[in-house]
This record gives sequence, C-alpha cells and structure tokens, in this order.
Amino acid sequence: MTDKRLYLAVAACALVVHLGALWNRYAVDDVYIVALNPVVQQPGTFWRAFLQPYWPGNLAGTLYRPLVVVTFALDRLVDGAAWFHAVNLLWHAGASVGVAALTRRWAGAAGAAVAGVLFAVHPAHVEAAATLVGRSDLMAAVFTLLAVYAAVERGSVGWSAAALGAGLLSKEGAVVIPALIVWAWAAGVAPLPSRRKLAWYAASWGSVAVVYAVLRWMALRGSAGLDLVAPVFADQGPVGVRLTAISAFADVVRLLLFPLHLSADYSPNERTAVRSVLDGRFLLGLLCLAGWGLLVTLAWRRRRRIEAFGLGWIGIAYLPVANLLFPIGVLIAERTLYLPSVGLAVAAGAACRDLPAKRVAAVAGILLALGGVRSALRVPAWRDNRSVSLRLLEDAPKSYHAWDYTGWALLWAGKTERALDAFLTAGRIYPWDARVHLAAADAAFSLGRNRLADSLLAQADRICRPCAGPYRGQAEAARQRGAQAAADSLLARARKLEAP
Repeated sequence: MTDKRLYLAVAACALVVHLGALWNRYAVDDVYIVALNPVVQQPGTFWRAFLQPYWPGNLAGTLYRPLVVVTFALDRLVDGAAWFHAVNLLWHAGASVGVAALTRRWAGAAGAAVAGVLFAVHPAHVEAAATLVGRSDLMAAVFTLLAVYAAVERGSVGWSAAALGAGLLSKEGAVVIPALIVWAWAAGVAPLPSRRKLAWYAASWGSVAVVYAVLRWMALRGSAGLDLVAPVFADQGPVGVRLTAISAFADVVRLLLFPLHLSADYSPNERTAVRSVLDGRFLLGLLCLAGWGLLVTLAWRRRRRIEAFGLGWIGIAYLPVANLLFPIGVLIAERTLYLPSVGLAVAAGAACRDLPAKRVAAVAGILLALGGVRSALRVPAWRDNRSVSLRLLEDAPKSYHAWDYTGWALLWAGKTERALDAFLTAGRIYPWDARVHLAAADAAFSLGRNRLADSLLAQADRICRPCAGPYRGQAEAARQRGAQAAADSLLARARKLEAP
C-alpha cells in the first residue's frame, strides 16, 4: 500500500466511525463556548478572542484558548452545528493521519497502519471528537505532532516553535511539546542536534513561552471566574491529592487498553478521595504506574527505541493533567487522554512493524471492528444536553455531576421545577460545590421561591469566599437563558459582596 492510500484509509476510519457526530448539536459546554459566545456569533470581531478568557461572560477565568474560538468564529460564517462538527471530524482525521505519518517514518508502513487505525477509532477519543469544545484537544494534538515532526524529522527550529505557539493557543496541555522533542532525542529516535542548534531550540521555545504568557496575562488579568480544582480534592492536603491522583491511574490504564465502559464524568460519589497508602485503590494505581515504568525500562534495555519513545510519550503528555504537579479541575476525563494516546498508538504500531502483511491486516481489522463499533455507538451520547444527561445517569448514577448536568439540561429546556430538584439532589450528594448551589438558586429565583434561593446562596457563600465572580457568571448564564429576573437577583447579590 502506498503512503497516500495508507493515509486516506486512516482518515476514512476516523471519519466514518464518528460520522454520527454530524447529527449532534450543542451539548454541555458547547452551549456557552460556541452557541452563545458573542465572539463566535459575531465573526467580524474574532480578534477579541485573544483578549479575553476562553469562557465568555466571565463564567471561568482560568483558561485561555483563543485559536480554538477563532476557528469557531470562522466556522460560523459557513453554517451551524453540522458544519462545526464536520470541521471537528476533519481535525480528528488530521490528527490520526499525523500519528500514522510520524509512525511511518520510524516503524514503516505496517506500524503506521496499526498506529493510525488504533488512534482513529479509539473509544476514549469520542468525547473530544463528538463535542465541539473537544476541538481544543484535537487542535493541540495536531500542532504537537507537527512540532515534533518539524524538530525531530526536519530539524526546523522555526516551524517547531510556530507549532508550539499554535498548540499553546489551542490548549494548555501543548506545554509538553519541548519535553516530547527532548525525549525523542534522548530515546534515540533521531540524532541529538549540535549544541548551537539546541541553543536555538531553547531560545525559540523560551520566546514563544514569554509571548504566550504575556498574552494570557493580558486576557485573564481582569477575570474573576471561579478557579476550580476537582471536587474530589476538596479539603485534601498535598499528600491526599497525590494519593487520589495515583489511584486514578487504574482508570487511565483501563480507558487506554480496555475502553468498554465510558463516562462523561468521574466525580464524587463515583470517585472519592483516597486518604491512606493502604487503600486498595491507591495500591492498584501504584501498580499501574510501576507497570508503565517497567515497560519503558524493558523497551529501552531491549533497544526498542520507538516503543520506549511511545510509552514515554504517554507519561509526558499525561503529566500536566495527572494532578501530580498541581490539582486541576478534573480527576479523570476521557478527553484528556487524547494527546497521551498518541504514544500508545506509536508504541503499538512499532511493536507490530515486523509482522507479516496478513497479520498486520488482521490486527488493523480487529482494532477497526472493536474500537470502531464502540466509538460509533458512543457518538450519539453527545447529541445534546438531554442525551448527555440521560446517558450520564446510566454511566455514573452516583456522580453529583450527573444530576448537575441533568439540572442544566432541564433548565435550558424550560423545565425549571424539575431542574431545581436535580440541582438539589446534586447538592445532597456533594454539598461542597458552590456552582451547584448557585445553579439551584438561579432556578429557585426563576420560580419565585426567593427564600429557598437565599438559603442556597448562603450555602454557596460558605464554600467560596468571595463569590462575586461566580455570582456574575451564574447571572450571565441566566441572562443568556432569558431568565432576567434571576439574573438581576444574582447580580444584586454580587454587588453586595463587592461593596467595601
């Protein structure tokens, strides 16, 4: 098979398996980031994306992904939700071809076929491919692959730096690009450049980092959005955070190798805090971490450099979201495995590079059949808010987020009384998330139940102090929904909190 046919086949696998996404609409975060985002709805002002946080209306002020918002604004010039999703599928196909092309350079056509198909149809990728906000993961992966290819295969300082910049402007996880390139040199995938060229690489990466940091600071400096960490980390110290994070490695391994059960959420009480090194969940996670380290070591000692590089890629790419360096907003999320799974695909492809053509075809066929069917069946789960909430109640019935999502779906559907009940259920399962109480208060104000709303706001105030920013974010959500009375009540409380 020629390279052209190989890449077309990989792209076709990525597109066909996720084709159902073309019937998806706006689900969960898509509503705010895309459907109601003024920058997206008024494409002539797309440049404003570089001057404000990723979340519009100051709903959250800690993320900065302007390049993704710009692509949404450009998509808006063409069509609605179907076109947005079509572009997402093209990004996923591009990432899949990039994985195949990179593997082709190091492990031949056989390895590229296995790697490309595995990445194209992996079920853990559905969340990123089938939701519009997943585009940040898709774009960051494409630019990461381009940056690694430019540096390792082409020796281009300029193109590698440009791809690094584009990756950072797509999603923060692209910060691992320099580490991946250095790891490629250390693993022997490509010769180490001269000291002079290494200095140029370091200077270019440093320059990109400085420019990005300045842009990010300018965009976020006035933001008052809620700075979040995963709810499971509430009231946990640094040791407890790491114990819980390590326990999550069992889920990471399961999702990478046996992604039969998928879920949009892994929050309390589906996943709870680990507080002891004797907890079986921590020991299982530690065993998974040790197993990964052992595989990297064995591949290195046996001079299986590409396999070692791929396995190392998994760890490097996952580190920023592993909650080991610092806690982030999620304990586990399937979308965060998109970039790490590049390493899995490369390692699997390299391991198959010496197989006869018939066996390679059989492996690719099995991957396509198993992964493709699971992914295709999962795509409709992200059709709209109602689909997400119903599926989440099946996948994670003990998760307070399942009821929180359900509440939002009902709220947007105008079923405010049922939405309030869902938010109250979420608050009973996990009472330490101020956002749930704010959303419940929003619903209560909309129903004219002001005393209940005030008691819910009092609970929110006990959790986050000061809470003026989140109040304004909830008020903006109410305004966008058309609940002006609720928005006014929330803004009035925000002004009281801001008063000297």
